[in-house]
Amino acid sequence: MTGSADLNTADFYDYDLPESSIAQEPLADRAAARLLVLDRATQSIRHMNIRDLPEILAPNDLMIVNDSQVVPARLHGRRAKTDGRWEGLFLAEVVGDDGRRLLRLMSKTRGTLRVGERLVILDKDGGDQAVLELVSRDSGGTWLVDPCSDEPTLDFLSRVGRVPLPGYIREGIARSADIERYQTVFAERPGSAAAPTAGLHFTPSLLRELERRGVKRAEVTLHVGIDTFRPIGTKQIDEHAMHSEWCAVSEETVAAIRHTKGINGRVVAVGTTAVRSLETAAKAGATEAFVGATDLYIRPGYSFCAVDAMLTNFHMPRTTLMVLVSAFAGYDFMRHAYQEAIRAGYRFLSYGDAMLIL
Repeated sequence: MTGSADLNTADFYDYDLPESSIAQEPLADRAAARLLVLDRATQSIRHMNIRDLPEILAPNDLMIVNDSQVVPARLHGRRAKTDGRWEGLFLAEVVGDDGRRLLRLMSKTRGTLRVGERLVILDKDGGDQAVLELVSRDSGGTWLVDPCSDEPTLDFLSRVGRVPLPGYIREGIARSADIERYQTVFAERPGSAAAPTAGLHFTPSLLRELERRGVKRAEVTLHVGIDTFRPIGTKQIDEHAMHSEWCAVSEETVAAIRHTKGINGRVVAVGTTAVRSLETAAKAGATEAFVGATDLYIRPGYSFCAVDAMLTNFHMPRTTLMVLVSAFAGYDFMRHAYQEAIRAGYRFLSYGDAMLIL
């Protein structure tokens, strides 16, 4: 057994992920993904399939899904001063101290960017389309930029942005098929820089089967941001600073949760984003409606208030997502499950297979 002091060590959430285990393409059928089922009560593992969910879940269970929609957040451009290549990832729209509308971006380029510098954003054909001006850089390395335009942010992204495929999939080079495949069937509210990937496994047919089984569904919204990509860079996990992400849990969803708990059903969070949304809304012990920013960082020792079960993909090593699933399943059990998944040839990360933790 691993000691509590050890669980604060970031290296404990690292593991060897073979490159061959990282899924590079989505399956032709979303619901054909494999499913590793973990039972915390018996400490047992079963090899199943996503299509088995209607048989695994019970009529009184409530699935909570994230209805955030991925926006075309990847940007390509050049530095106006040097003509050097620049790449960026839109994370959020914010209001600056002076009331200006600003964009928060991750940025990649050679050399050092400076406040006041301008970036020329290019379209897919390499033509100049827009100008951004660097305003400030925060301690986490992201930039606030002035869009230098009154154009609505979503219109701007639709015009010049591309599918924000993670770099571990085809080096981030998206294809036309990814526009549809890197989006869940629940996506309704634009705002995410990455897909809530546990939701990628569902199809209308599977949802109808779950409905016939009596499994209910409700929605939360969490717009996925930087911490999906960022590894833990500190030696101790409690030294890692979480960035905030916007989330919303409605009165209707809260009512569905209360009803489910009242009839001894399980609240099944589809993805870590749904977990963080629900636990943010339940921080005072009882789940209440919530709208706003959350920087909830779930680590071993956390007492879960709302979530009874979790469907999630397999995550990158040394990330806050690995910490979260270890807190829910138990570190040693999770470590064993990941070893078993690699041994059994499961597909990892965004386009990969899933695990269900009961």
